[in-house]
Amino acid sequence: MPDKTPLRVIFLADTRPGHYHVAQGVIAALSRLLPVDVTRIEVQRKWIVPTRWLRARINAKSFYPPRMLRMAYRIDAGTIPQADLVVSAGGETQMPNICVTRLLDVPNIFCGSLLRGLEPDNFSLIVSSYERDEGSDKHLVVLKPSSIDPDELGRPKVVPRFGPDNRPRTLGLLVGGRAGGVHYRDSEWEALLAFVRDVSKAWGTRWLISTSRRTPDAVADRIEEMARDEAVVAKFIDFRTAGPGTLLEIFAKSDAIVCTEDSSSMISEAVSARLPAIGVSPRACRFTEDEQLYRDFLMHKGWSRTVPIADLSPERFALALAEVEPIQENPLDALAQKLKARLPELFE
Repeated sequence: MPDKTPLRVIFLADTRPGHYHVAQGVIAALSRLLPVDVTRIEVQRKWIVPTRWLRARINAKSFYPPRMLRMAYRIDAGTIPQADLVVSAGGETQMPNICVTRLLDVPNIFCGSLLRGLEPDNFSLIVSSYERDEGSDKHLVVLKPSSIDPDELGRPKVVPRFGPDNRPRTLGLLVGGRAGGVHYRDSEWEALLAFVRDVSKAWGTRWLISTSRRTPDAVADRIEEMARDEAVVAKFIDFRTAGPGTLLEIFAKSDAIVCTEDSSSMISEAVSARLPAIGVSPRACRFTEDEQLYRDFLMHKGWSRTVPIADLSPERFALALAEVEPIQENPLDALAQKLKARLPELFE
């Protein structure tokens, strides 16, 4: 690609922020290498069209991308502009990604794990966060991409190690809720909030707390009540009134992040912001195979640790923090350099 020519990118986005934020991270990294011109196309499959039928059509001699795009996704192929690259993340975008790629005859990047029976050769590059994909020519194994730039947030260039002898002055708490195999008892919510108060009392630490769309109203109300004590809570961001997009303020001002285990996206974004990240888990905490592999990836790298809510105490938390080795580089810059090394093969 010519250095000054904008890279025309078709960005296929499903309805899940945890997916399309990853694709946005790849595009943000590409934009550090050359100008990009992005066309975003929303993807919503007609649920009457089964996945196995779509997968079978991909390899059929009668495969005709405009027909599949129209029938399965309500996308008019005639409205898709010419482009140089297709980028997407999330299982629901895999089929339309292949369709648009074959329609335009351009390379494509997919972020995530492939549907069963779908071959890697359908993609030019697969961005993965699973160690099982190390060594594959088709895969680039990295931290889940994020468009968060820790330098723009003002994060320190050298991230200190926290622990019993270096306690954080400001902590962020990201509160989710029930999701998949992760369920919280009322007693566990009470234990988590008691831990917040105990840390403040023991260390003089103040908290920045944000809830999410999954947080039960009763829990958000309890946090709102606790936030009246400014010695404990420096700021409370209530998702019910603030809406999405508020985490950057917490990332910018916190020394470390505590996050409920229902959201790998929040933990991953904290890691991308060069923050030590501690997940707190309820007793009922079961992940899908891919989700568990990603949590293992984060912990094997030393970027995060998990503590059961039942075991939380200032002392146990300090020991977990001491085990975290936060990222020192800018993850966006690191991803950009890895993508730069792969661009020649994409556009050969």
